[in-house]
Amino acid sequence: MKINELYDLDHTLAKSYLEQYTYPWEALKGIKDFILSIGPTLGDEYEEVQPQVWVHKTAKVFSSAYLGAPCIIGANTEVRHCAFIRGSALVGENCVVGNSVELKNVILFDNVQTPHYNYVGDSILGYKSHMGAGSITSNVKSDKTLIIVNKEFETGLKKMGAMLGDYVEVGCNSVLNPGTVIGRHCNIYPTSCVRGYIEENSIWKNDGKVVKKHG
Repeated sequence: MKINELYDLDHTLAKSYLEQYTYPWEALKGIKDFILSIGPTLGDEYEEVQPQVWVHKTAKVFSSAYLGAPCIIGANTEVRHCAFIRGSALVGENCVVGNSVELKNVILFDNVQTPHYNYVGDSILGYKSHMGAGSITSNVKSDKTLIIVNKEFETGLKKMGAMLGDYVEVGCNSVLNPGTVIGRHCNIYPTSCVRGYIEENSIWKNDGKVVKKHG
């Protein structure tokens, strides 16, 4: 569940920031301040399209999308119709933020896809991870108590969504419960209700059974 076990940090502008921490959820509280600190340093390839919103000149942002401050949109990323970026979002290169997708307090590594009707809040999505249509990260427990990861790690956080390692595939209409951590190269079956920690190279099936990949 450690950052160096989940992510290749060469695929995000947040490399130096994340290197300060052991576990990824420890980085959630400081995402906003980190974006504000690096935004003015990004150089001529980025344009500050409105106060504290930096968009790479090769990114494509549709006119109906909302970009809340602070946020950074990386090179060759598409922010499609009616996307709602509420703020504190660091979106990497070659990403897709699709129609009616909502992002809030997140880091999306390069080549992440959230293409259709996704909610991603208080979460970190690793390199080439993909959220299937309608899949969401639930970030607050129903009883509003502090989140404990895998019944073991007390986060001290009331809001924590999901930590997706590199190359994770989440099936359509799945719910990732608060405090979910998914290791690299995992697959989540469609319509799953996922919680806890899933080891890398695993498959989460619809009945909650987890099996290791072969080969």
